[in-house]
Amino acid sequence: MKINSLEEKIGYRFEKGQYLEQALRHSSYANERHMDRLENNERLEFLGDAVLELATSEYLYHTYPEMPEGEATRMRASIVCEQTLALCARELGLGNYLRLGKGEELTGGRQRPSITSDAMEALIGAIYLDGGFASAKEFVYRFILNDIEHKQLFYDSKTILQEKIQGAYGKEVHYELIKEEGPDHNKSFTVCVRMEDTLLGNGSGRTKKAAEQEAAYQAILRLEKAGRPGGKKAGRKKTEAE
Repeated sequence: MKINSLEEKIGYRFEKGQYLEQALRHSSYANERHMDRLENNERLEFLGDAVLELATSEYLYHTYPEMPEGEATRMRASIVCEQTLALCARELGLGNYLRLGKGEELTGGRQRPSITSDAMEALIGAIYLDGGFASAKEFVYRFILNDIEHKQLFYDSKTILQEKIQGAYGKEVHYELIKEEGPDHNKSFTVCVRMEDTLLGNGSGRTKKAAEQEAAYQAILRLEKAGRPGGKKAGRKKTEAE
């Protein structure tokens, strides 16, 4: 997919297109082509992480003037976590523009939260270098802070899911590791969450905790869409118990 269409989508035109090219270049792509290790998007990711944290801190400071420091810190953490950034990347379709190695391409790297969240930060870093903090902040406000209450579910999803299931059925949820792949420095975990034998949701992340949060979040969305806390199968179990 042509990256100039990404510029149209985000409403920002790069003066130096090499910044955008680098932001979309995963290490697997650079390695396969024997490029210098500094030509992948990891350094831009490092920069973008700092820019994102500053922009988010400023937003929270001005938007919630009565919010205590501790609560603001927790809310910021929920916004800049891997799962939230992966959601933002998914909404933007960022995975479609990434330059990946063949191995990552074949194993679903375009949708892997660890890759897409890093790319989101790299894109922020690229915009910052090209257009300054004001341009980067505008991007953050438009594509990351645009639905803050909804995205905050990512940070508290495990707690929220347990409360929903406990309140409706008096049962516990449990998490199962389905798959673990990748080298030690770049692990990816896939986890499912269940209530007894009922599958509620799946999730992936670069840590087990992140994967569990994603699974819990997907479970919450699925249950809300079904219109009741346990979905259809869980609903039948509740009826039988009654």
